[in-house]
Amino acid sequence: METVIGIWESFRPALGSALVLIGAILAIIGTVGVLRFPDFYTRLHAASVTDTAAATLAIAGMALLAPSFAVVFKLAVVWLFLFLTGPTASHALANAAHKAGLQPFIGRVGRPVGGSE
Repeated sequence: METVIGIWESFRPALGSALVLIGAILAIIGTVGVLRFPDFYTRLHAASVTDTAAATLAIAGMALLAPSFAVVFKLAVVWLFLFLTGPTASHALANAAHKAGLQPFIGRVGRPVGGSE
């Protein structure tokens, strides 16, 4: 049992660092999606999905790097807050845009609506 704990303690910082790095990369991918997608709805989708996933991975990595259970508990509370409010805020934004009459782009970007190919 002692060797398993020793192996885990030597492996934990590398796994935590990898999760934080993957979360950061996912956040950058979401940023690229926000910059590249054509309309509000697809940009909102790219931001909200990658934001929640990136925060989850980064917080999981930080929890593995945390020195005490108190820090892990605080990170879990932060994750729960982000997990509940992020999708809710995205839904509220999309609903407000829809009620305001903002229409999504349909079809390929740059092609006029009703135009021939």
